[in-house]
Amino acid sequence: MENMESQIAEWRAYVATAPGVNGHDVDELEDHLRHQIADLNAAGLTADEAFLVAVKRMGDLDSLSREFAREHSGRLWKQLVLRDDDEPTRAAGGWFEPLVFAVAAAVVIQVARLAAGFPDKEPNWLARNATLFVLPFLAGYFAHRRELDTRRWMLAAAPFVLAALVVNLYPWDADSATEALVALHLPVVLWFAVSYPYMGGTLRSHERRMDFVRFTGEWFIYYVLIALGGGVLMGLTAGILEPTGVDVDRIAEWVLPAGAAGAVIVAAWLVESKQRVVENMAPVLTMLFTPLFAVMLAGAAVVYAVTGLGEAFDRDLLSVFDALLLVVLALVLYGMSARDPSTSPDWMDRIQLVAVVSALVLDVMVLGSMIARIGDLGFSPNRTAALGLNLVLLVNLAGAALLSARFLTGRSTLHRLERWQTAYLPVFALWAATVVVILPPLFAFT
Repeated sequence: MENMESQIAEWRAYVATAPGVNGHDVDELEDHLRHQIADLNAAGLTADEAFLVAVKRMGDLDSLSREFAREHSGRLWKQLVLRDDDEPTRAAGGWFEPLVFAVAAAVVIQVARLAAGFPDKEPNWLARNATLFVLPFLAGYFAHRRELDTRRWMLAAAPFVLAALVVNLYPWDADSATEALVALHLPVVLWFAVSYPYMGGTLRSHERRMDFVRFTGEWFIYYVLIALGGGVLMGLTAGILEPTGVDVDRIAEWVLPAGAAGAVIVAAWLVESKQRVVENMAPVLTMLFTPLFAVMLAGAAVVYAVTGLGEAFDRDLLSVFDALLLVVLALVLYGMSARDPSTSPDWMDRIQLVAVVSALVLDVMVLGSMIARIGDLGFSPNRTAALGLNLVLLVNLAGAALLSARFLTGRSTLHRLERWQTAYLPVFALWAATVVVILPPLFAFT
C-alpha cells in the first residue's frame, strides 16, 4: 500500500507541473484515479497491477496521464513484475559475449600500436584515432545485446564511420591546435554515439537518457577499479620479474594498451551484470563528494570574487576550472540518477544547489576573463573551443540552479529538473561534434 501511495504521489506531482492545471484539477484527477484503482482491486488485481492499469485508463481520458505512463512505463513494469526481493533488473548474459568484444578491441589497439611504433614513436594519427579503435566495439556489444535490427545496426555504426572519415581525411598542419582539440573532443562525441545502441535504438526517451547517465557513472567506477587493480598487478609483476632480467617495460607495452581497451567492454559488462551493487554505491558516493565539492566551490567563488583573481585567469587555470565545472556537472547528474523522483527535497538537494550556484559564479568569472583575452588577442582554436564549452555550461548550470530552487521551494518537481538535464545532454554532444567537424576547417586546420 505504501508503494502505491508513492506511485500516486509521483503521478500527482507530474500532472501538477502542467500549465493551466491548478490544485483543484489535480484533486479531481487523483480522485478519479483512486476510484479506478479501487474498482480494479475489487476485481482481484493487486495494488501495483491496479495502479498500472488505472494510469493507462486515465491516459485515454487525459493527455497528461498518457504522457506520464509513456515516460514511466519501463519503471512501472519493473515494479510490477520484479519485486524488491527478487531483482536483479537486467541480466547481462554469460561472459563469453563481452570477452569476444574485449579481445577484438585489444587486438585492434595492438595492431594500431605496432603500426605506429608506439611508444618509440608517437604519431598524431594514433592519438586522433585512439577511441575509434575501442568504442565501436562497445557500441557493437550493446547493439548485439539489445538485438537491434539491421537498420539500427547501420544507424549505430554511422557516427563512427563519419568520425573516421573526418579525422583522417582532413589536411592537418604540423603541430595543429585543431588536431589536438579533435583528439580531446572525439571521445565525447563517440561516447554519446554509444548511447544509441545502449538505449536500444531510441533517443527520445528521457528515462532512457537518464539510464545512460547512470550507466556512465557506474561504468567509470568499474573502469577505475579495474585500472587500479591492473596497476597493482603490473607493479607486483615488475617486482617479481626484475631479478630475472626480463624486460618489464616491453611487457608493459603489450599489456597496458590491450588491458585498457579490453577493460572498456569488461566494465560495461560488469555494470550490466552487477547493476544493483553499484546502484547501492551511487547514493554513498554522491553523499560523500557533493558536500566536499560544494564547500570547495563556494570557498573558491568567494576568494576569487573578493580578491579579484577572477579577472586574471591564465590559460592553465582556465583549463583547471573547466575540468572542475565538468566534474561538478557529472556529480550532480550522477546523484540525480540515483534519486527517486517522487521523494521530497532533502538536505542533499540544498547542498547540490550550493554547488551548482557556486559553479555558476565561477563560470561567469571564467567567461569574463575569456572574453577579455579574446578581445586582446583575438580568436584562436583553443579560445573558441573553451568559450563554446563555457557558454554551454553556463546555460546548463543556470537552468539547473533555477529548477533546483523551484524544487526546493515546492514550485516544481524533481522530474522537471531531470527532464532539463536529459534534454540538454545532446547540446554537449553537438558542441563536441562542432569542435571535431567545423572548427578545424574554420581555422584552416592550423
